[in-house]
Amino acid sequence: MECKSTFIQSEIEKILSIPFTSSNHIGLLKSGAETFQAIFDSISTAKKIICIEFYIFRDDDTGKIFADLLKEKSAQGVKVYILYDHFGSIGTSQKFWSDMKKTGINIRASHPFRWFSPRRYIYRNHKKLLIIDGEKAFTGGFNIGNEYHGYLKIRDSFRIMKPAWRDTGIHLEGPISVTLLDIFKRSWTAWRGEPIIYEKKAQIMPHGIPVVPIFTNSAKSRRRMRKLFFYSINNARESILITTAYFTPSRRIITALEDAVKRGVKVKILLPDKSDLFFVDYVARAFYTKLLKSGIEIYTYQGKILHAKTAVFDNCWCIIGSANLDFQSLRRNDEGNVGILNKDFGMQMTEVFHEDLQQSYQINPDTWAQRSLYQKVMENFFSIFRKRL
Repeated sequence: MECKSTFIQSEIEKILSIPFTSSNHIGLLKSGAETFQAIFDSISTAKKIICIEFYIFRDDDTGKIFADLLKEKSAQGVKVYILYDHFGSIGTSQKFWSDMKKTGINIRASHPFRWFSPRRYIYRNHKKLLIIDGEKAFTGGFNIGNEYHGYLKIRDSFRIMKPAWRDTGIHLEGPISVTLLDIFKRSWTAWRGEPIIYEKKAQIMPHGIPVVPIFTNSAKSRRRMRKLFFYSINNARESILITTAYFTPSRRIITALEDAVKRGVKVKILLPDKSDLFFVDYVARAFYTKLLKSGIEIYTYQGKILHAKTAVFDNCWCIIGSANLDFQSLRRNDEGNVGILNKDFGMQMTEVFHEDLQQSYQINPDTWAQRSLYQKVMENFFSIFRKRL
């Protein structure tokens, strides 16, 4: 269904300096098991090329299953390229990488540590992207590891499934896959990989959906992403539904959200009750009082750790991917998101948001004002470092 709202495709394209691709099919992935099963199934169909770019690629049980499947495809003659972030995957053993290289898999690390410029190590490749044959692509908030998959090996002979972190991914088919392949090629060569020689003609999907890539790898592209986010907030007329794992908003973002409430927009923010980084929780809570006073609704997810990064504006314009609403994502990281301008998909995302609210606790302003002195001290202390987290 066409999105008839204040969000204009041409204006979004002007902000990002890149066009939408039309006629794509999109599958919404709401659980780790669903996401990884779709990925494994798609990898098994690869004929020519598999391109993988992830912040975290662990050598745990999920990572080993992933690696074994890639080795199998490489042995079949499929070209496999892996670009991982040095900091994000710092716990992954060199043997894990070398075993894959021995089978012909091409591997590079982005943002490696350099002794002559240690401060550059704060910049990271936070993208999550997988492309198969230029026909299928996956992106979202997940990384490659047990906590995202929900897979846990207890003993050598006994495996069970554990609930995964709450994350959101999407499966894309159509012209956007070719665009994302081109973006990966540029990232690969930027990190001194040999140029990838593979061209794919875009496949037009009938009755498809327009999608635009929102990928960053420079200060200029990050400014465009921030500008798009403000455009999205400022043009919302009905609702803004934000889900983010790490929340350290700037004053400008807070002001934009407050202004949205003043013009009658329902603003709801879903955050983790407890994230994997406890100090980030305290930084986020330092903003609760101001946001609650302005009429913004804050919810904390009570299930497994919330790791999704999505935003839905007026049930019509959606941004899904790797970027959190924090200083690191908006100012330093290389991030990968897609924007989807479609009413039907927007309604799907809205339904998912409200499903998550069923497992969440709404912060009550009066109760919040009565929190302990210890809580307030911790919030103030950690908020000092909000631009370092």
